[in-house]
Amino acid sequence: MAEEKNTEKPAKEEKKAAKQLAELQKQLEEAQKAVEEKEAALAKEKDDYIRLMAEFENFRRRNAQEKLELVSVASRDTIEGLLPVLDDCERAMAVLAKSEDSAAAKEGTELIYNKLMTYLKSKGLAVIEAKGMDFDTDLHEAVAQFPVPEEDKKGKVFDVCLTGYTLNGKVIRYAKVVVGI
Repeated sequence: MAEEKNTEKPAKEEKKAAKQLAELQKQLEEAQKAVEEKEAALAKEKDDYIRLMAEFENFRRRNAQEKLELVSVASRDTIEGLLPVLDDCERAMAVLAKSEDSAAAKEGTELIYNKLMTYLKSKGLAVIEAKGMDFDTDLHEAVAQFPVPEEDKKGKVFDVCLTGYTLNGKVIRYAKVVVGI
């Protein structure tokens, strides 16, 4: 009987150890599962964070672009409002050049025109060169056609009725021209 107790004891201890081992393996699997869940949650949070940062960067860039466009539109409206003044100055200089009146009036008008034009050019305004150029519908608006005897002048701008302008490379007023046919 003493031998039976000796063999029974290791068997009980072996069963107890196997039970503990099974329990530890179950705990290990649960811990590994929890780690995987936490890693998945962390990866999702990281992805959400990266997307949020990208979205914010896009918002910031879009907002800056909108501000630039707003300033551009505001300056465009102001400059478009000044174009008739430039036209009047050009007409006045043309009339004064033909008259024999005061040289001071001619000089004063030219001074005002030059100062205004210099300021507007610094803001991005540019004159559309038209006379003698090929007619281009992207820059010119034909208001009349004029028959020309020379073959090389056909399809070219014969005269400019109203000067056209671009602002920072975009047409704000088409040049109104007479085209040779």
